[in-house]
Amino acid sequence: MKNKNLFGTIALIVIGIVFGAVLVSGFGWVRPSLADVMIGAKTPPITDVDVNAFSKAFVEVAQKVTPSVVQITVKSEAKKDPHEDLPFFFPFKDDTPKEQMGSGSGVIISDDGYILTNNHVVENASTVEVKLYDRRIFDAKVVGTDPQTDLAVVKIEASGLPAAYLGDSDKLQVGQWVMAIGNPLSLASTVTAGIVSAKGRQIDILRDKGGAGIEDFIQTDAVINPGNSGGALVDLSGAVIGVNTAIATGMTGSYIGYGFAIPINMAKNVSKQLIASGKVNRGFIGVQINEIDASTAQAMGLDKARGIIVQGLTKGGAAEKSDVKEGDVILKIDGREVNHPGELQSYVASKNAGEKVNLTLWRDGKEINRSVTLKSMDTKANVEPVSESADKSNKSKKRSTNTLTYDNLGLTVKELTDEEKEAYKVDDGVMVSDVKTLSRAFDQGIRTGNIITEVGKKKINSVDDFDNYVKNNKGKSILLRIVMDNNGTTRFVGLSIPK
Repeated sequence: MKNKNLFGTIALIVIGIVFGAVLVSGFGWVRPSLADVMIGAKTPPITDVDVNAFSKAFVEVAQKVTPSVVQITVKSEAKKDPHEDLPFFFPFKDDTPKEQMGSGSGVIISDDGYILTNNHVVENASTVEVKLYDRRIFDAKVVGTDPQTDLAVVKIEASGLPAAYLGDSDKLQVGQWVMAIGNPLSLASTVTAGIVSAKGRQIDILRDKGGAGIEDFIQTDAVINPGNSGGALVDLSGAVIGVNTAIATGMTGSYIGYGFAIPINMAKNVSKQLIASGKVNRGFIGVQINEIDASTAQAMGLDKARGIIVQGLTKGGAAEKSDVKEGDVILKIDGREVNHPGELQSYVASKNAGEKVNLTLWRDGKEINRSVTLKSMDTKANVEPVSESADKSNKSKKRSTNTLTYDNLGLTVKELTDEEKEAYKVDDGVMVSDVKTLSRAFDQGIRTGNIITEVGKKKINSVDDFDNYVKNNKGKSILLRIVMDNNGTTRFVGLSIPK
């Protein structure tokens, strides 16, 4: 009996030991308590406090600036249905006015209710409604619009509003962190971040039929979508440095990588004029301009590709009256270097008609200065050649060669017929009768049907004249003046001649 009890005691002890081991080790059979669960590493991989400070800058900017960005909702008359005048298909015509809704963003620029936005947000609006960050809703009136910069100002009757701080977009640098704040896709008060990808972008979305439009966009990879238009692009100090306006997109209509904002310096000048008078009295120089490439710079004797070339002048415009000539290179305006057309356009857009600007020009191998008094834009004026007609007494009567082909240039030229001279309104020159794809001439934008009227700013009268210039400038670049079409559109282009 004693042995039996002893055996039972030993068995209980063994069972207790095994059960205790199971409780301690688990063996996958027993789940630990919530307090015993340990997940993740014990220390963060980066402990530098500067990282937290960097993140804090974004947080603080979002908190400070978001209340200054509003949501704008507009109603406008819907576009006319092209089928509504066809009673066969629509026998029961509905005469009820049809409206469509649109939305965008805006930036409060004064505590008494002036709001900056895009022209395309409020264009043709019958009603405009503004929703503030604190959810208050106001009816707004359009104070003024400026289609050439795609800017507008609206006004609500309110006071004590959180006006945004407007910075200096001229100091903006490529690579600088920025944030886009707006109401994309009806998602109120959305904040995205990125960098300044480029400055001075021209994307040809504001050009009207006459070619007017001022584009000097800030490009950013901060996400911008429909509804962001008119919202704020801000730096990490919380200063508004741009007005979000456009996106690079495919067929989807949504963001695919880049957005574009109007520099705030341009917007400040435009908004002040719209508030003061409801319109913009903008000064114009009256020039048609393009960037300069390396071949054109070499042909003009510049040390490198810099400045912008004057391709055409407005007759009677400010530039023509101040002795600016076609083929001049504008290096500076008021001491500021300009290397892209948008840089000149945006600076002039900040000036009023009647103000003076000083141009530093490159002409005939040297720098000269011209003072230009800006004029108001004449909407009926055309930018076109203003050079005098060729001196017919100096014309060469020699027509020994009718056509020449330059294989190393990918270019063929021929003599002009009397009919072609009349059609293109030229007295002399040679016609480009063929351009090989991807050739030197093709890469410089020369196309079949162009008329070459000058080489090295000297008129040519025949294929022989052109051939002499080519032969005498091997290993160099020559400057061509080209008539692009029968409307008299001209441009200067450099063409490198192989040795």
